[in-house]
Amino acid sequence: MPLTSRDAATPVEMLPGVFRRTMTDGERLMLIEVTMDRGAVVPLHTHPHEQTGYLISGRGRFRLGEETRDLSPGDCWLVPSGVPHEVTALERSVFIDVFSPPREDYR
Repeated sequence: MPLTSRDAATPVEMLPGVFRRTMTDGERLMLIEVTMDRGAVVPLHTHPHEQTGYLISGRGRFRLGEETRDLSPGDCWLVPSGVPHEVTALERSVFIDVFSPPREDYR
């Protein structure tokens, strides 16, 4: 079982104020940490991957399909393949995302 530390994962600025770290990835899933500055947005998008995750700290507004909800630490989500979604950080926030299959563009 591969072991790693957060410090070994290089942050990548994927959008203004949105930084991701690929923590681990295998054949069928991938673990990502996303840090967002207050007001940063991951715009509405879709992907073929199933995605689940939870909010570690901060507050975020998550739009999933037709539903929008404000998230607090400990709240979680499941994004089915192909469903439009977006996230806005209401304050500096740290999210954990798991993708299956792994996203090649995040390796």
